[in-house]
Amino acid sequence: MPNTHPALSALNALVIDMDGVLWRGEIPMPGLADFFGFLRQNRIDFTLATNNAGKTPARYVAKFARFGVSIAPDAVLTSALATADYCRRYPPGSRMYVIGQDGIRQALREAGFILADDEVRAVVVGIDFELTYAKLKQAALLINQGADFIGANPDTSFPAPEGLVPGNGAILAALGAATGRQPVIIGKPEQVMFDAALRRMAADPARTAMLGDRLETDILGGQRAGLHTILVLSGVTNAAMPARNNLRPTWVFDDIAALHRAWRGEVGGR
Repeated sequence: MPNTHPALSALNALVIDMDGVLWRGEIPMPGLADFFGFLRQNRIDFTLATNNAGKTPARYVAKFARFGVSIAPDAVLTSALATADYCRRYPPGSRMYVIGQDGIRQALREAGFILADDEVRAVVVGIDFELTYAKLKQAALLINQGADFIGANPDTSFPAPEGLVPGNGAILAALGAATGRQPVIIGKPEQVMFDAALRRMAADPARTAMLGDRLETDILGGQRAGLHTILVLSGVTNAAMPARNNLRPTWVFDDIAALHRAWRGEVGGR
């Protein structure tokens, strides 16, 4: 964690979480389009790094478009893409059993892996909104037979319009309880996500901040990667939690609209 409190105006790159920061479900946060207009006007680069492994980059591009913001597909880094990169350590054509949706299934197929139900090298788990007991049963059997166990991200919950709902970490916990094995975790707070984001932007960590709503993933991971950190309280973290936690963000704001106002004030109202 930085020892000094720098000016927001010193930043020229952001790693940005999405769920709970930019929107809740299909509801955009107030000031979303204005915030991205500010970033572009001030030439602040960004990578949209999400632990959500369920969606493809194209679906995020379409979602931003619905909210009036134009985003390039290569600005999106999902834990599914990072997981597929991690799995390249296996031989091309290796068989994988996948719990998850289009995002992680497409990423693994495009990386050259075969999605299968038996004789697999690894069980790969991402968020699955159609999770069944049968899927959990098959995954547990394969893990117990010796397949590697890989989790796209550890998020136990995520913010939906109706409140916090179970996330991928809850699925991993069920499989861990059934098998006595713990997964290799790919997404935030692990270093692989942050390294990939910094490479995409050719960014200097000293002038980059992680913008997120989770202390244990966004803020912890950003600090481990040597970044400044910006916590917004529009997602899973409330105002009392940082004071009870050893993870102290560089800045805390209610939401991206409050961040935008503060940052705009520092750069002369641009």
